[in-house]
Amino acid sequence: MAPAALQGAERTGTSPAMEDPGARTTEEGSPTPEELASVRTTVARLKAAYPTVDADIVEATVEAAYDAFRQARVRKYVPILAERRSRKVLAAAAGSTPDPAGDGP
Repeated sequence: MAPAALQGAERTGTSPAMEDPGARTTEEGSPTPEELASVRTTVARLKAAYPTVDADIVEATVEAAYDAFRQARVRKYVPILAERRSRKVLAAAAGSTPDPAGDGP
């Protein structure tokens, strides 16, 4: 980290990570309410996109994808990364190719 950034943190009494709206604000390992809502939304969207895949498999796939990013310090992009990872797995399970735009199979 650049010395200027460290000096700024010392002057304000906050770290730059705490000012980042994408940074996790709850206990380490605990999902934020926004992340829980995002998981539910992603599950619903992927159940509709892959109706031939069992709903339990969709839920487990999304949960595993989010879990893979559990230690990520910046949380802002976790929902889209987890959805993309889930789409790849579900497309393979459904025998189709994932939609690169992420809008459906």
